[in-house]
Amino acid sequence: MTFEINVKPRSEREATIKKGVAASKITSSLDDFRGDRIELPEVKLDVGLLVYRMANCRTYSEQQNTIAKKGLDPAFFIKGQDVTTVQSEQHAILRRITKTAKASIANIDEVLEVEGQREPLLITSTGVVVNGNRRLSAIRELYAQDEAKFTSFAYVRCAVLPSDTTADEIDDIEAALQARPQTKLDYDWIGDAQLIRRQIDKSRSFDQVALQLRRKPADIKNLFQALTEAELYLGEWVGKPGQYGLVSEDAEQLFNDLSKSISGYDGQMQNASRAIAWSLFENRDKLAGRVYGYNAAFGKLAPQVIALVSEELGLELSEPEDDDDIEFDFSIDEDSAVTDYSSFVSALKDEETKDDAVDVLIDACITTIEREKGKKNKNAALKTLGQVHSKLAAIDVSTAGVATYSPMLKQISSIKDILEKLDTNIEAALAAQGSKPTSEQ
Repeated sequence: MTFEINVKPRSEREATIKKGVAASKITSSLDDFRGDRIELPEVKLDVGLLVYRMANCRTYSEQQNTIAKKGLDPAFFIKGQDVTTVQSEQHAILRRITKTAKASIANIDEVLEVEGQREPLLITSTGVVVNGNRRLSAIRELYAQDEAKFTSFAYVRCAVLPSDTTADEIDDIEAALQARPQTKLDYDWIGDAQLIRRQIDKSRSFDQVALQLRRKPADIKNLFQALTEAELYLGEWVGKPGQYGLVSEDAEQLFNDLSKSISGYDGQMQNASRAIAWSLFENRDKLAGRVYGYNAAFGKLAPQVIALVSEELGLELSEPEDDDDIEFDFSIDEDSAVTDYSSFVSALKDEETKDDAVDVLIDACITTIEREKGKKNKNAALKTLGQVHSKLAAIDVSTAGVATYSPMLKQISSIKDILEKLDTNIEAALAAQGSKPTSEQ
């Protein structure tokens, strides 16, 4: 049986809590509030009286996913804190993230079953839960499942903040709690970044936020920029703004690296580099290893990768005549005097060309990275040829689908051209060695 949410009017909640505070003889400590440690009155309240806080960064990703998937108003959660249907959605989210928490985090339900409520929830004077939203959701579910067994959960212990506590102060309380090592594990990287953004939006510097969260300023800045990159990917490339579930699991490293890798490029090159990174991320199951291993391909080696792909696909890169003519543009800063890479970006994005373009891109990334390694390792070229030889020798045409014959012939033709160039280059190098001996001969 699931707990049924039924939101009480704000005035009723506030009056009940005020009465409880007036009669309270127990206090609970709160550190770092208004620059000091304070004692808050502790009260016992009906388990159904309280409301979940919507501006909770821990649930931000799931809220946005729910909005996107169900086609809800973008302000559904933020504006609906006192609405029963919104509270019910938030309850479902809290139960979901509680059940999928990392193994290193104690199971809330199990702890409550065995030990009961160990610490009071932290609430506002109107009954909004500032800290303890997941615990409240667990308490409610356990009570709904077996009221007789969990009769003590009919009422919950709560520490009540002063009635003049502001929204900014509540944000700071959440940030202070997130700074604790044992609490930080509860946030996904999107929620963590959103918490940082909320602090930056208050005109606080990266240094100030770092001090508040007990981290390094560089880490704060990188995470802030990674969130911006992730939102660009979701909005401009995938066309699914707000669906953070697509990037919440294993994408933090990519977007963190991406923001640093493209920082020295002009706007057009940033566009192209993002297209490389995003395409690799979307097709990571085709890569030999993690996307992390391809960082150089969308970083310092991006120009070489773009050149190889453009040559293979017959793309023309030109000086832009007019910024208004660029059909696809997601740059943050634009410079009209630089090379136009829109044809390259479009080839990787367009549904009709992206499959072939991605295959060419992956090969170009591998080739470029191997070439870079070859500058430091004189046996790299021979090693690569050996690997290619092994892969070609392992191809069994009898197992290939008929639909792949034509694309394979195109690949074979391209490989022949490359081999001819290699042969010519090697012959020329040998001839040069014969006429001008080196110290290695």
